[in-house]
Amino acid sequence: MSAVFFVPTPIGNLGDMTFRAVEVLNSVDAIYCEDTRHSRVLLDRYNISKPLKSLHKYNEKESLDSLVQTVKSGGKVAVISDAGMPGVCDPGFILVERLIEEKISYTVLPGACAFINAFVMAGAKLPVTFIGFFKEK
Repeated sequence: MSAVFFVPTPIGNLGDMTFRAVEVLNSVDAIYCEDTRHSRVLLDRYNISKPLKSLHKYNEKESLDSLVQTVKSGGKVAVISDAGMPGVCDPGFILVERLIEEKISYTVLPGACAFINAFVMAGAKLPVTFIGFFKEK
């Protein structure tokens, strides 16, 4: 059984949340998110009341210790980003590396993906290469 769940969140429309994502978020002991204020809006929409812990690019390494300790103590956690899938151009990549290193079970739920949506909307044909998002100015 997984102890860490990477849960995608809607990109733009809060109604795009999946049933399974809501179920998982309701079942965990804590939710690690980029911005607790932003995530609270989504969680309130679905009546999810779980402790929120900050996990963003400025505290990612420090937050890993807390997350790993929670899991090693028998807890289950979810990881969400502000929009889309955590770990894809969002915090989460070094967390996956740490989970593998610590041999901690994790899973990734299907859901929102900006790249796939853009691919379909553009009428693009295979092959296509995704190298990340444009840098901020």
